[in-house]
Amino acid sequence: MGELNELQKEIIRLKEATDTLVLAHYYQTLDIQDVADVVGDSFEMARRAKEAEQNTIVVCGVHFMAESAKILSPDKTILLPAPDAGCPMADMVTPEDVLALREKHPKAQVMCYVNSAAAVKAVSDVCCTSSSAVRIAKALNTDEIIFVPDRNLGRYVAEQVPEKQFFFHPGFCPIHDRVTAEQARTAKARYPNAVFAAHPECQEEVLDLADFIGSTSQIIAFARETEAMEIIIGTEIGVLELLQREMPEKRIFSVTASFVCPNMKKTSLQDLYNSLATGIYEIQMSHAEIAAAKSSLDRMIAL
Repeated sequence: MGELNELQKEIIRLKEATDTLVLAHYYQTLDIQDVADVVGDSFEMARRAKEAEQNTIVVCGVHFMAESAKILSPDKTILLPAPDAGCPMADMVTPEDVLALREKHPKAQVMCYVNSAAAVKAVSDVCCTSSSAVRIAKALNTDEIIFVPDRNLGRYVAEQVPEKQFFFHPGFCPIHDRVTAEQARTAKARYPNAVFAAHPECQEEVLDLADFIGSTSQIIAFARETEAMEIIIGTEIGVLELLQREMPEKRIFSVTASFVCPNMKKTSLQDLYNSLATGIYEIQMSHAEIAAAKSSLDRMIAL
């Protein structure tokens, strides 16, 4: 972390004065991460939101993350500084899609990736994150699993849990899905001494070339622990920036220069300041919406 600027110092003063917890995802810009109380992946953010003693939580991320925090902490005020920060993957699945899959596969339980709307969580049996998906799939008391909405993560989980039958919804993360095997091979040829760590939201042919496959937090842990001095990162550019700054002795590369999630970059320091100063923008959900979606998130955290 470098020296804080005046706006960052004011943000820290404001969050302390208002007793507000600031959560930031690893894909947020470094200036946002530097003033957050917690920086983590979606699972860590959900867990910390539920455990927080503060009555106000600011979520520097995308809409489904703030919505999840509200579901887990319905009596708390949840703020999203950039209200238009959405998730294209979450928009690819509807409750009707899930119900249609349930009708087609009546014996299956529905595993819902946390990158989804509350209405989809409400018709699912359990949520998961990329870091917990394999563990939860193994723990479910069922031989058949419907996985929504990410087909790439679903297929990766299915390979790790071959004893169960999986059915997929055709959703995907546009940022991870557009990485090609050719790009991965090019990066590996350019940096022959580097290890390649990829996110399971990438396509199967990209994962086949990886030396390590894991969630955002797992990729970060791998990069910190590996003896390799060169690492190719197969996830959003924010992870590369974090690791570059943290470990200047290692050479960190991106598998593609276009690995940027525009929605994750929408939150600015000014947005965060405005949210702390004025209480915008609050996530509003009815008691019925929260109750319907809560059981799948609670079960995720329990498992």
